[in-house]
Amino acid sequence: MMSAALTRITLYLRMIKFSHSVFALPFALTAALIAASGIPTFRQVLWIVIAMVGARSGAMGLNRLIDREIDSANPRTAGRELPRGLIGVSETVLFIAVSFGVLILAASRLNPLCLKLSPVAILVLFLYSYTKRFTWASHFVLGLAISAGPIGAWIAVRGSFDAAILPLAAGVIFWLAGFDVLYALQDLDFDRGHGLYSIPRRFGIRRSLLLARAFHLITFLFLLLNGLLFHLGTFYWAGLAVVAGLFFYEHSLIREDDLSKLDVAFFTMNGYISMAVFFFTLLNYTV
Repeated sequence: MMSAALTRITLYLRMIKFSHSVFALPFALTAALIAASGIPTFRQVLWIVIAMVGARSGAMGLNRLIDREIDSANPRTAGRELPRGLIGVSETVLFIAVSFGVLILAASRLNPLCLKLSPVAILVLFLYSYTKRFTWASHFVLGLAISAGPIGAWIAVRGSFDAAILPLAAGVIFWLAGFDVLYALQDLDFDRGHGLYSIPRRFGIRRSLLLARAFHLITFLFLLLNGLLFHLGTFYWAGLAVVAGLFFYEHSLIREDDLSKLDVAFFTMNGYISMAVFFFTLLNYTV
């Protein structure tokens, strides 16, 4: 019985790529640190983390559900849990409902504004899954959805929305769009053959690589602006030097004629980037 339960849990975690939570959560916690001008309360951190887990789990489940036929046709994704029938549609719907329920519960435990805005976050997450069907700007819609993390964390701590958090949120949008463009290179031929939209399909490999670099340069500039706005100290600036090095290394891994290291550039480097921003911001307030 226990073994069967663990197997089901593992399937769900694989379906939503739980390990990829490392992308969004550190930026949310960075915003919480800045909003609190130090360490937020344990209660705030706890419910921010729960809200992020609920939002991301629901979003990934929703994306897998909406894209199940596309995933079945794509050799790269045909082995996913829904196309293979390892998880059923009704199970996925229930999983999504529970996940978004967890998000709403967590928002209610934070403050009234978080609760009021939680349906907006869910709506953006829902719309993203359809954007690849009609616009190559879908990467930015995904970035907008992920930027709800730092914006929501700021509101969770402050209880209000303030424009000061927008540079960090904008940085997250361009960061996500940049590495999602790299990720989409894997499906260029499939997208062309099935009428799906992406920057690689619209602009080709060479220009997509240039755009991804431009997006990450813009990310870095927004992170600089974030540090200036909040008068962050030496540790934060040291962290940005690390981030710059990681961006440079990430883009050095991929060439127009060699995409073999795409997984490293996509997952490993961007996980390090988000964690570096959080870690050095944390040092800024604790050392």
